[in-house]
Amino acid sequence: MANREKNKKILLELAKLSQNCCCADCGAADPDWASYTLGIFVCLNCSGTHRNLPSFMKSNGNHAAKNFYEKFVPVFYYQPQPDDCEVLREQWIRAKYERREFTEKTSERPYTAGVYEGMLWKKGKDNGQFLERKFVLSVHDFTLKYYKEDESKGPKATISVRDLNATFQPEKIGHAHGLQITYCVDNHTRNLFVYHKNGQEIVNWFNAIRAIRHAYLKTAFPTASDEDLIPWITRNYLKEGYMEKTGPLQREPFKKRWFILDSLDRKLLYFKTQLDAIELGVVFIGPENHGYSVSECVPKGTRGNKWKCGVIVETPDRQFVFMCEQERDRREWVEALKTVISKPMIPQDYTTEANIRRRR
Repeated sequence: MANREKNKKILLELAKLSQNCCCADCGAADPDWASYTLGIFVCLNCSGTHRNLPSFMKSNGNHAAKNFYEKFVPVFYYQPQPDDCEVLREQWIRAKYERREFTEKTSERPYTAGVYEGMLWKKGKDNGQFLERKFVLSVHDFTLKYYKEDESKGPKATISVRDLNATFQPEKIGHAHGLQITYCVDNHTRNLFVYHKNGQEIVNWFNAIRAIRHAYLKTAFPTASDEDLIPWITRNYLKEGYMEKTGPLQREPFKKRWFILDSLDRKLLYFKTQLDAIELGVVFIGPENHGYSVSECVPKGTRGNKWKCGVIVETPDRQFVFMCEQERDRREWVEALKTVISKPMIPQDYTTEANIRRRR
């Protein structure tokens, strides 16, 4: 009984340390689970993977474990956040504790190779079915290529990694390992929706994309620090969802569209459905001192709208009116748009704004 009380006291003292006040794996606040074999504190979500891991040597808290298991994490490697999908958290945990990928300095990790290739299930353009396709990612020419059945005919598409983004979208794609790959062609946005049946493999693809993006950015911006480049490697979108949209005269019928707010590029993209390959249009979201604003509204004189919670986005060129289904949706869209509007412009933003205006 005395030993139990003593151990409980030690555990509570360790839990109070600042380095143990967040999950050792995803960073969630106030972890409520502890691994005795590893000596770390993790959240309930991450604990599920830990319960399926073999036993390891004891550690001395999150700080000591991080110094050992994360000693050589590549700067581009994505470390999941509390809200990230399960496959990212699980493979991060397995990479650290089961495969011990970061305990030694090595260049033999598959996602750090100059070329990464393999088969992915890709959503087809015509019937929407997922078909197995070969993908090749090459750092030598900074491209991502994919092929149809007959590879002798050459790649179906050759995609520059300059504007490449990848984000996990399991709910949207309908697969636990669903990955959305986004890129630009002639200033228009295109999407590829892919998955792999193996969780480790799809996360390897994700980090291979991040590796080549990091290499490209180091070439494009040689004086920038890794800290400056990391947010630009890949990013999750600030807000996604359906809204109704009317035309520039605001007399056209409202139509339901899937919107994506990319805060880094200051773009509000819209598509016919959430799994469309090609955008229907884009709105640049500049700062307030350039004539941009967002507010709630009750629009008058409109027709065809089924939803009643209005949002107005003012730009120097025109006024956009959107309708949300619920008050909560409207509030979230307004707050997300305000977040972008509150950011100052950077040099790349002026180029983005000019390209979007030229398309009109």
